[in-house]
Amino acid sequence: MVATSDAGPLRPLHPLHAILLAFPFPLFLGALVSDLAYWASFHVQWANFSSWLIAGGLLVGALALLWALVNLFRRGAAKGRPALYFVVLLAMWVLGFVNALVHAKDAWATMPAGLYLSAFVALLALVAAWIGYSGFRAGEVE
Repeated sequence: MVATSDAGPLRPLHPLHAILLAFPFPLFLGALVSDLAYWASFHVQWANFSSWLIAGGLLVGALALLWALVNLFRRGAAKGRPALYFVVLLAMWVLGFVNALVHAKDAWATMPAGLYLSAFVALLALVAAWIGYSGFRAGEVE
């Protein structure tokens, strides 16, 4: 006997939403890598790179978060996978903002908190991309 699901087939994200979602993970991962480079070399420019990469991740992440919020309430799918996707994106953005504030300090004052925050934000960006690109059920958010 074959198990069937009445939830419908998986549907991908809207193409523009997918493009917006493609940016936060590499930008936050780049911030983590530049934090690791700063930790190893003590060259202040690596901390500056991190700050700019975090700012870029926050900018594009805010647009993806806004798109997810609109989709969350557009069809009344405020539970399940779309809600989890929105919450992960929101946590990524809020912790990314805290990370930006930490990186606004003097270069060495950002360590080790900035390094840990960069790692956690990059992980959240990866989880958000995983949830977003794995698709939603036909009755859920695009």
